[in-house]
Amino acid sequence: MEKKVGRKKINHEKQRHDPDDDINPRNTSSSRYSDTSGLKDYVFHQIIPSFMYIWKHDQEKSYKHVDVPKRNNMDPNDFISHLPDDILHHIISLLPFKSAVRTSFLSTHWKHLWKEALLDSVHDVITIEAAITAITSFVDDFDTRHRPRNKWGLIFELGHGRGSLVASISSNSSLKLDFSAGKQEFPMPFDLFLKLNLAPPNRLSCRYMFDWLLEENHPSQREQPPSNTMRVKSLHLISVSHLSNMAVSSLVPKLPFLRSLTIAKCNGLQSLQIKEAKGLRKLVVLDCPHLQSLSFEGSSLKSFRYRGNLVSFRFRGKCNCFPLIRFCECGLLLDDAMIDIRQGALTQWTWDFEIETPFSRGLRKGNHCDCANKYKCFNSILRSIKDVQSLTMCRWFYETTMCRKLPFSSRCPEYYLSVLELWWIDCSMERESINALLCFLKLCPNLKRLNITLDPKCYNLPSTGKFSTSVIVPDKLDDLKVVKIEGFANEEKENFMARRLIPLFGENNPVIISKPNGKCLKHLVKMAKLEKKGKYPYKFEMVENVDENFPDHVHINI
Repeated sequence: MEKKVGRKKINHEKQRHDPDDDINPRNTSSSRYSDTSGLKDYVFHQIIPSFMYIWKHDQEKSYKHVDVPKRNNMDPNDFISHLPDDILHHIISLLPFKSAVRTSFLSTHWKHLWKEALLDSVHDVITIEAAITAITSFVDDFDTRHRPRNKWGLIFELGHGRGSLVASISSNSSLKLDFSAGKQEFPMPFDLFLKLNLAPPNRLSCRYMFDWLLEENHPSQREQPPSNTMRVKSLHLISVSHLSNMAVSSLVPKLPFLRSLTIAKCNGLQSLQIKEAKGLRKLVVLDCPHLQSLSFEGSSLKSFRYRGNLVSFRFRGKCNCFPLIRFCECGLLLDDAMIDIRQGALTQWTWDFEIETPFSRGLRKGNHCDCANKYKCFNSILRSIKDVQSLTMCRWFYETTMCRKLPFSSRCPEYYLSVLELWWIDCSMERESINALLCFLKLCPNLKRLNITLDPKCYNLPSTGKFSTSVIVPDKLDDLKVVKIEGFANEEKENFMARRLIPLFGENNPVIISKPNGKCLKHLVKMAKLEKKGKYPYKFEMVENVDENFPDHVHINI
């Protein structure tokens, strides 16, 4: 038992430092994204050594022939940005790829410099299909050991009003295809069908155990790519449209080592189908405003992150393991789930998660209550997130699907979740909404970190009254370390929330951190002396560097 708990903790820490999360620079257009106040210092900290390197080793090069452009809108103290673009390109080429991409956040002038420095422009390709073919050849020929510093991808100028396509490869085996330069004012509706054709990493199944034995006895029969060949393990598809969906569908089967797939900002996308994703471990779908249905078929999915409207979800986890294997890693055993559906629900939606096995007829199903629609009952949702350690949940979704017949209480351990960190999103924190949160926390006895966000734009479900008498005293959470709240209008509402949360810590010192509008943080502290008898003994005070010990939820900066 101790080994199992220890393994979960290690996996959870690895998940918090998932390298795939750092492929793209964070979008800072909304408050839900990360703060970039320290980004400039971080990037320039890496630029200065590169600049000194050029000054020392490239003195024989003369840049005097380059006219320094006049940029009146720049800070006069920002001497680096005033350098000629040729020098800036040289500096960027010496940075790690991740840092080079992050320079696009420094200012408007820096936005495209990294592309000019690290990507090759292609002008003789006129169709998206031809561009995809060129990208495939580029990936196949990409040498991870002997590669020029400025050869990280391609930029295709497609012409005829179709904008450009940016394809870039990062050092962590990630391929990003960005079609956003070809935005259309009125996007056409389209469907995206991706047949991945991946080889699963799990070798406990019958078929792949036979393959493993064959490979062990006859290793020469299975051709292995050279060790210096790029194996794309992560694919990011940005702003795919009806003009590019077929070309993208033809590329995906050619990436046999894919383990992570991200699809974002695809205007017009109505239906997304992913088939034969046997080895896919992570699926991320973000900000596709016209999406109506999402279908997935795979056997190794561990992480599912979604942001958008609540749509019809249909997930099928195929398990091909021997019946004697008691613990396998097939199916939909999610340990990371982000369900950020603050935008609300479509008229028709379902939550259909099942595991299909060859040793049982039909689908392996859990116990359902007698609700009219089992795919809209929280019991079905609960079974799909039972092993999740990092979870994002909206209050309105929980309250809508909550079934009165489910005996959720501290006396029903069969309903317990494995959640270690929870991000709870709501539009307000009235008494009924807080009761809904405290009721959900009864399912999370091992919770360590809790983030609560109030977003006025979040879908507002009128109270159903389901939790008016459900919570009297919240259960104590022995492992709870910190609660971070943000978005509260004033200190009075913060104190009201803190009153309800303090009992969660039991006899431990409550650690509640508030992040109001701005960069300052406030920490709940106990007052030494009360100004008036009977006054609340806690108040929020400004603190510094508290984030170093208590990081945000892993989903907040996506």
